[in-house]
Amino acid sequence: MKKVLVIGGGYGGLRAIESLSKYKDISITLIDKNPYHYLQTEAYGYIAGRFDMHDIAIDLKNWCEGFKGNVAFIHAEATSINFDEKSVELDGSELFYDYLIIATGAKTHFFSFIEGLRENSYGVKNLQRAHNFRIEFENHIYNKLQNEEGSEEGEVNIAIGGAGLSGVEVAAEMAYVLDNYSKTIGETAKEIHIYLIDASETILPGMGQYCIENTRTRLEELGVKILTSAFINHVDASYIHFKNGEKLPYSFMIFTGGIKAAALNDTINNEKNSINQLITTPELNVQGQENVFAIGDCVEIKDAEGNVLPPTAQIAEKSAEYVAKTIRQRIDGVESQPFDADVQGIFIALGGKYAVGEIFKFIKVKGYIDYLLKKAITHAYYLGLRLRINTGFKNRIR
Repeated sequence: MKKVLVIGGGYGGLRAIESLSKYKDISITLIDKNPYHYLQTEAYGYIAGRFDMHDIAIDLKNWCEGFKGNVAFIHAEATSINFDEKSVELDGSELFYDYLIIATGAKTHFFSFIEGLRENSYGVKNLQRAHNFRIEFENHIYNKLQNEEGSEEGEVNIAIGGAGLSGVEVAAEMAYVLDNYSKTIGETAKEIHIYLIDASETILPGMGQYCIENTRTRLEELGVKILTSAFINHVDASYIHFKNGEKLPYSFMIFTGGIKAAALNDTINNEKNSINQLITTPELNVQGQENVFAIGDCVEIKDAEGNVLPPTAQIAEKSAEYVAKTIRQRIDGVESQPFDADVQGIFIALGGKYAVGEIFKFIKVKGYIDYLLKKAITHAYYLGLRLRINTGFKNRIR
C-alpha cells in the first residue's frame, strides 16, 4: 500500500484525491489548516451578499469520509517537509509518505511598497477576510436603510484594487446588488459608489480584447467607476493616495491585485519566482525530489511553449489530474510525459444573470447564455462535492 499525502484542500488538492481514490493500493491523507474547502471562484457572490456561506464552503472531514475509508483528513497546518525522511511536520507530530502532493495555493500579495495597503484593505483568497468584507458591505447598506435621510450621510466609496478576474467580478456583483437595493433604500443607494482601480492601461490585463471590451461596457452600465493607469502610492484609514498626487476618499477597500505562494514554500529549498511560487521540473516535481509534486497556485506552471499559465482553478485541476496520473505511472514503473495544458476557456461573472466568456479561443459568448454556461460548470462541481459529503455524513451517523 502506497501512502500519498496531499497538503492543501483547494481545487487542485481535491481533484488529485478524486483521481487517486479509485486505486485500492493507494491510501490518501489530506492535510489542511482549515476544516473546509473554500470555493474561491464564487467569492464575488458571497461578498456582495447574493450567496450564503454554504454556497462557498465545504466540510473537508465529511468530504473525505465520503470515500468510505480510502481517504483520511487531518485538520492541522503542515509546517515543514523533511525530504530525507519522507515526512511532513505538523503541529507536534509528523506523517510519512511514499508520494507527496503540495497544493497549498496562494494568498493575497499586499505589496510592501504600497504603505498601509495590508493594514487598510481586505483580500478574497482567505474566507475570513472575504467574510469581513461582506459584513462591511452589508453594514453600509444597512446604515443607508436605517434612516430615509441617511444615518450615514454623504457618499460612500468602496474601492477595489486590482482589475483582474477577481476584481471585476466583485465590482460587477456589488454594483448589481446596489442597483437592486435602490428599490429598497431609494436614492440613497446611488450614494454608494464602486471604484475599480488598476495600474495597468486596461482592465483584465493579459486577456483577449473581446472579454476586455464587453466587461468594460457591462461595468460602466452598472455604474462602476474605472480608474486605469492609476498607481497607488500609499493608503491610510481615509484616503487612497495616488502617485500623481490625487487622492480618493474611501470607506473600505478590497485588494485583488496580486498573489503570493503560501508560507510552506518558504521552508522548501527549491528555486522560486518573484511571488514565491516553486519552479518545478517539467513533470511538476520539486527539484531533486521525484516523489514530491507541486500543483496549483503554489507553483509556476507553464505550457509546452514555455508560457506561464494563469493561476486559476482550471489550471490547478489540470495539474492535479496530471500528477495523479504520473503517480500511478511511477508506481507501475511506466515512463511519464512532461505536463502540458492550456486554458480552454474563461467565464467572467458580471452581476446578476450576465457573464462574458471565450471558449477554445474562438467561441465568444456574453449575456444570459454565458451566465448559464458558467453556472452549469459551477453547479456540476458543487454537486459533486455535495454528493461526496452526503455519503460521508451518512457513514458518520450510522
